[in-house]
Amino acid sequence: MKLTGVDLLRVRMPLVSPFRTSFGTQAERELLVLRAVTSEGEGWGECGAMVDPLYSSEYVDGVEHVLRTFLVPALLAADDLTANKVAPLLAKFKGHRMAKAALEMAVLDAELRAHGVSFATALGSTSDSVACGVSVGIMDSIPQLLDAVGGYLDAGYLRIKLKIEPGWDVEPVRAVRERFGDDVLLQVDANTAYTLSDVPQLRRLDPFELLLIEQPLEEEDVLGHAELAKHIRTPICLDESVVSARSAADAIRLGACRIVNIKPSRVGGYLEARRVHDVCAAHGVPVWCGGMIETGLGRAANVALASLPGFTLPGDTSASDRFYRTDITEPFVLEGGRLPVPSGPGLGVTPIAERLAEVTVAKSWLTD
Repeated sequence: MKLTGVDLLRVRMPLVSPFRTSFGTQAERELLVLRAVTSEGEGWGECGAMVDPLYSSEYVDGVEHVLRTFLVPALLAADDLTANKVAPLLAKFKGHRMAKAALEMAVLDAELRAHGVSFATALGSTSDSVACGVSVGIMDSIPQLLDAVGGYLDAGYLRIKLKIEPGWDVEPVRAVRERFGDDVLLQVDANTAYTLSDVPQLRRLDPFELLLIEQPLEEEDVLGHAELAKHIRTPICLDESVVSARSAADAIRLGACRIVNIKPSRVGGYLEARRVHDVCAAHGVPVWCGGMIETGLGRAANVALASLPGFTLPGDTSASDRFYRTDITEPFVLEGGRLPVPSGPGLGVTPIAERLAEVTVAKSWLTD
């Protein structure tokens, strides 16, 4: 098919409550949504980058620039475009995985819609629903945290993830275990907030029988994670460190992780995310799907990915109302701790025009 143009929409959506991690607090989500127009129809993409380069080096203004200046023109010049050709066509441009992922997602959606095939089917789904966990931000107090966790458990979430940082780690975990018991599936996420000098503190988490500790050290410190693994019993899960199937294979070989969090935007797209899944499955390493506070577009794609067989742990594929009072698509609603996998062509969802217009703060059309 031929790409004829890309609508680039900057969207700003308030969160239901501020979400705090070790690298900052978000009260709203500002992101880029793409509409790829092709000779065979249109497709939608969503970029995981945040406004500031805090989670990763990419940020919304930078993504918009690289899309406008390099990535979109490269695809517009292609005569016979498919989703599988996106990565090779863009390979000469170093990095910018989140920008590339959004563009590939839009092209893949257009291609699959044209052929009447769902994201789930194309990726290799083996389930019609996925188990859901929820990510709980750093709170101002333990009682506030316990109220939040209790609410999520009452809502039916099957796994709780606590964001942690130095000074907010052992005591919050202890309080959640004491209040809700050992049967709750519980894990923690450090977002690179610790160093190897914190081994004694991180070892104090071992008695709580956590599912995992996610990305305790800096993203480039893979050897440090391998060393840390020798000193703690809690399984280490890598997030920011895994940017491709090759980096996942290297980390597993080095003993730096026993579990991998797959975020499609972080690894360059859903096709590479499937390759990460396959590498981990070949090594017997369980995976789960992380989140970047997606709208219904990204959530639909993530749920489809999370229905692959290697995703044996509940992911951060929460319902729409975890972060948004009103989504730009029909909302994803939790049922029995699970979300249904969309079965319609492509993503299986499309933005509701009025809702998308309400939250769009800037728009541009990119074409030849």
